Amino acid sequence: MEGLIYLEDGTVFWGKGFGFKGTATGEIVFNTSMTGYQEILTDPSYAGQIINMTYPLIGNYGINDEEMESRRIHAKGLIVKSISHTPSNYKSTKNLDQWLNEMQISGIYDVDTRSITRKVRKEGTMKCVISNEETNLDTIKRICEETNLERNLMKCIGTQEIRHIEGTSYRVAVWDFGIKNNIIESLKKRNCELYIFPYDSKAQDIKSIHPHGMLLSNGPGDPKECVEAIGEIQKLIREVPTLGICLGHQILALAVGGDTYKLKYGHRGGNHGVFDRNSGKAYITSQNHGYAVKSESIILKGMDVTHINLNDGTVEGMKHNNLPFFSVQFHPEASPGPHDTGYLFDDFIKLIEKNKKY
Repeated sequence: MEGLIYLEDGTVFWGKGFGFKGTATGEIVFNTSMTGYQEILTDPSYAGQIINMTYPLIGNYGINDEEMESRRIHAKGLIVKSISHTPSNYKSTKNLDQWLNEMQISGIYDVDTRSITRKVRKEGTMKCVISNEETNLDTIKRICEETNLERNLMKCIGTQEIRHIEGTSYRVAVWDFGIKNNIIESLKKRNCELYIFPYDSKAQDIKSIHPHGMLLSNGPGDPKECVEAIGEIQKLIREVPTLGICLGHQILALAVGGDTYKLKYGHRGGNHGVFDRNSGKAYITSQNHGYAVKSESIILKGMDVTHINLNDGTVEGMKHNNLPFFSVQFHPEASPGPHDTGYLFDDFIKLIEKNKKY
């Protein structure tokens, strides 16, 4: 199949198609991970996006049943330099091409992904159309012009009803904006009893389970679209120990009266350096976000910046000076990427222990 990539500014890349035969529109972003394509594609935070992988060979270890961050692929499409049709991995049940076809996700390969990355770094993320079916450039251009990108997918991407997971330790209310499975697994490993709440939950819903702690999850889209959730979270964070991750970090900043902004091209990959100002140590982290917290806006609201991105100096973590909540922009649960910052879940448990009321 012939493959076509059309960018919002009129740039065209020609390649070959794989996966599902079709046309998809989304925000083009790039990911610098060398492994973990299965976790990346099934991460709900990538909903509405077309992912350009910078590592040149994708699919070499196939697809298995264990490395799913959700039940399905959430990305709108995939762009790679080279694709492996003959994976080598004893866990593999199918190759990437077969999986994308089953999930009805279109892919393009045999294109210069580094050139695409350089363009996104220079111009910023933009609307993109990919197609591996018979069509013409005028049609693709019209599709790009007429399609609006969704910024509020966090409102529908997560659970639609309360889920309960048994545990023998602290009771944690998880606000699901598009949570990754490994965040849940990280809490389960610490024996937490979990109640996973949908986006439209109310503060009284959370209070009804008498939580010892609350976690605000990752998810897709613009945090400023979460107006309803922010209002409810403001009613809880003064009394319920809270950890925010990625989108949850941004929502927490808005809940205390801070501000967020859209990054030019975001941070996506498993090799981002972060400095922990409290310990004086640097960590390599897994990241996936297109927005960031304005440092000065949260400092004025009684927050301390605890973690800083070593590439561009953006806020990667914060905590309140007096109230029991903190958050990080990166992913301590990894999957994919390094597990160096998993200690933050232990810090969350310690915060619950210190502030528990019952």
